[in-house]
Amino acid sequence: MILVLGAYGAGKRDFARSLGYKEFEMSDSIEAEAPVLFGLEEIVRADPEGYEALIEPLCRRELVLCCEVGSGVIPNSREDRVFREATGRLCVLLAKRAEAVVRVVAGIPVAIKGELPCARC
Repeated sequence: MILVLGAYGAGKRDFARSLGYKEFEMSDSIEAEAPVLFGLEEIVRADPEGYEALIEPLCRRELVLCCEVGSGVIPNSREDRVFREATGRLCVLLAKRAEAVVRVVAGIPVAIKGELPCARC
């Protein structure tokens, strides 16, 4: 599994497309069989206490895309703080198990663990 992090609109899905993944191979549902999962932060938002149960299903994906939620101002609401912390903790656990971790900044992918993946053959 490759974990891809970046700000909203930074180009994470474009990066997945550059690797050869098509739209029909990407899903924002944990139940879908697609090799690419995007919007991990929204999946965590739905049940922040259950984030650890997501680890195994996510590790079976080829790519997991998540918006960075831990930078900036600390949210006022407890609900938003819990969601943000759960998303961050899940990404830490996924990063430990990932073959590679890629951060996308302004459309530019940067490997922060492992090597940048190449396009699929």
